[in-house]
Amino acid sequence: MKPNRQDSGRHTGNTLAATGGATTRELMQRMGHSSVRAALVYQHLVNGRDHEIADYVDGQIKKVKRPPHGPSGT
Repeated sequence: MKPNRQDSGRHTGNTLAATGGATTRELMQRMGHSSVRAALVYQHLVNGRDHEIADYVDGQIKKVKRPPHGPSGT
């Protein structure tokens, strides 16, 4: 069974809401759910990104060259 476009748009919208900082309760309201189960799926997606973001930032910091110690000569 092929997923329909409405479900894809709904998933994208909820993923963007979660990455935008929506709380579990806010996601539940957006989805029309009374259970936290579905909302936690989107919250979990965001939690996984924390590690990706931290790894990226760490890599960028490691690329920066530190100036040599001592007089700058200026």
